Amino acid sequence: MISAIIVAVLALALLLFLVWMAVSRSHSRKFRENPAKHLRPVDVEAFRNLIDPAEEEFLRSRLPLAEFRKIQRQRLSAAVAYITDAAHNARIMVQLADAARHSPDPAAAQSAQKLLNEATQLRLYAYQALPRLYLAMAFPSRRTSPLRVAESYEQMTQRVVSLGVQYPASGISAVL
Repeated sequence: MISAIIVAVLALALLLFLVWMAVSRSHSRKFRENPAKHLRPVDVEAFRNLIDPAEEEFLRSRLPLAEFRKIQRQRLSAAVAYITDAAHNARIMVQLADAARHSPDPAAAQSAQKLLNEATQLRLYAYQALPRLYLAMAFPSRRTSPLRVAESYEQMTQRVVSLGVQYPASGISAVL
């Protein structure tokens, strides 16, 4: 009986995985056709301000505790939105860089490989930072500063600009 349940659960998991792969591939095609349409703008300077420890300390020292917690939760919520958008953009960049890696131009292929590495790293940083930010939202007095996400995003956008010169992709760098 237990083995039948295990087999059923594994079959269901395999089915869900195959559906996920099919949906992922269809998104991949849409992203490659018009990537700029799917990118979300990320204001890195505003994001840096939200996660700046000095800004947090300034607010902590100037506001009553209850008001500080409320404002800090709002700031962290906005930071989560920025990180989510940056991870989304990095996902698109991974797909574009993967396609550009096969370019006959060695410089474009090398730049695409670097973009692929940076976008993958950004996604990892983002997925590490999100749980920390949610925890900080639950406990606003807890300090957290996901600066690596901002730095990684800036590196990725610089790489996109340099790759765009060698391998044009319809206005992507303008959106980032």
